[in-house]
Amino acid sequence: MEIIRLQTPTAKSKIYIGANILDECLPPLTDGQKNFVVTDSNVYKLYKGTIEKYFQGAEIFVLKAGERDKNLRSLYKLLSKMAGAGLHRTSKLFAFGGGVVGDIAGLAAALYMRGISYVQIPTTLLSQIDSSVGGKTAVDLRGVKNIVGAFYQPQKVIVDTAFLNTLPKKEIKCGVGELVKYAALDQEIFKLVQENLARLQDTAFLRFVVSPCINYKSGVVTRDEKETGERKSLNVGHTTGHAIELQKGLSHGESVLYGMLLETKIAIEKGVCERVYGEKLLALIRAAIMSAPYKKCNLSKIGNAAKFAKADKKNKDDGKIRLSVAKDKGEWAELALDFGEYRTAIEKAAQELSL
Repeated sequence: MEIIRLQTPTAKSKIYIGANILDECLPPLTDGQKNFVVTDSNVYKLYKGTIEKYFQGAEIFVLKAGERDKNLRSLYKLLSKMAGAGLHRTSKLFAFGGGVVGDIAGLAAALYMRGISYVQIPTTLLSQIDSSVGGKTAVDLRGVKNIVGAFYQPQKVIVDTAFLNTLPKKEIKCGVGELVKYAALDQEIFKLVQENLARLQDTAFLRFVVSPCINYKSGVVTRDEKETGERKSLNVGHTTGHAIELQKGLSHGESVLYGMLLETKIAIEKGVCERVYGEKLLALIRAAIMSAPYKKCNLSKIGNAAKFAKADKKNKDDGKIRLSVAKDKGEWAELALDFGEYRTAIEKAAQELSL
């Protein structure tokens, strides 16, 4: 068993990556304090025995699975449960699950007694390659994703890739969207994905790509923890993707893929993305969409979803919609469009791409 140990130069989080590493990594973290576990109904059903094995005597809070319950109401219930369990500043919270669990548990840890230690134990492809690393915590409000949140780094991130062996196909599809995002930003990951398009549902390949994605993201976060510059690049496909997710009901990963497809097409037409590279990226995104039975997304009325982009966190007070887009191999740029221009551009892109 090989454990890859990473530590962001900010020295705020240590990351452990490997298969079947809970036995080595978890026991030292559970001793000496009161522990509290946050998970969701799907994960608890699958891993109840594992959770009870490592967290004997700990209070376990089970969220209803899905994005719908990532809201202030659930956050309040969680904080109330933490207070009822008598947690103190020396207590530790463990987020055992996917992206929703990590987001809401991390925010609860940031808020409770002005901050207690927490540990991320991501169980999905999306959370392992992306959301568990970097300290973004949040809940949704009034139909806007992640609008209430905080930057709060976990003490440890334990990425046990063995969880991917039991991952449902829909969760794999969701994670592939974030994998392709990293391919758009990093030449080596682009090459890796391009050469293994037939293996995007293969858990052996997906276990292999976890480490390169985490390495890339941890580097970006180290250089720009609070998203004032380079970290904005990690939002490639996300402005339009979030709008699609809220309007069309697709999973986050599926929405990001379609968002990247539209935004890359816009960036090419606006002269921001180098055309030859952009066409290669469009082909890669299309291949990823075709790699599994992704839900076909009719975006003929994508303009109706555009209004959700107005509330995106990346926007400023000037009213412009801001897109993070791939520019060329290993390069990205920020593209700012007036709302009307943005709506017209995505409608045109959807039509030309036959979505």
